[in-house]
Amino acid sequence: MEDITVEELKQKIYRNESFVFIDVREPEEYEQANLGAELIPLGTLPDVLPSLLVHREKEIIIHCRSGARSGNAKLFLVSQGFTNVRNVLGGILEWERLYGLHQ
Repeated sequence: MEDITVEELKQKIYRNESFVFIDVREPEEYEQANLGAELIPLGTLPDVLPSLLVHREKEIIIHCRSGARSGNAKLFLVSQGFTNVRNVLGGILEWERLYGLHQ
């Protein structure tokens, strides 16, 4: 599945589209600013994999600070049989650059 830009993500959120939204940053980063995604730090992803299996066929959108960790998370989930995983290009830094951050 193709990665997603922050502009496309914003439209999906605005249209209230259904997708699984995951933030793979660390808790302290999440506390500073977040987009409302479920926090699953990258290092814990293998541990929570069983709970994510119900979403194997759903669209999963993953973000982090810049797109690097979420890119790794995408590769991991795809290797585990997930079929519709998208990485947010530029991460929360790009979101902040374009839209600012409001808690």
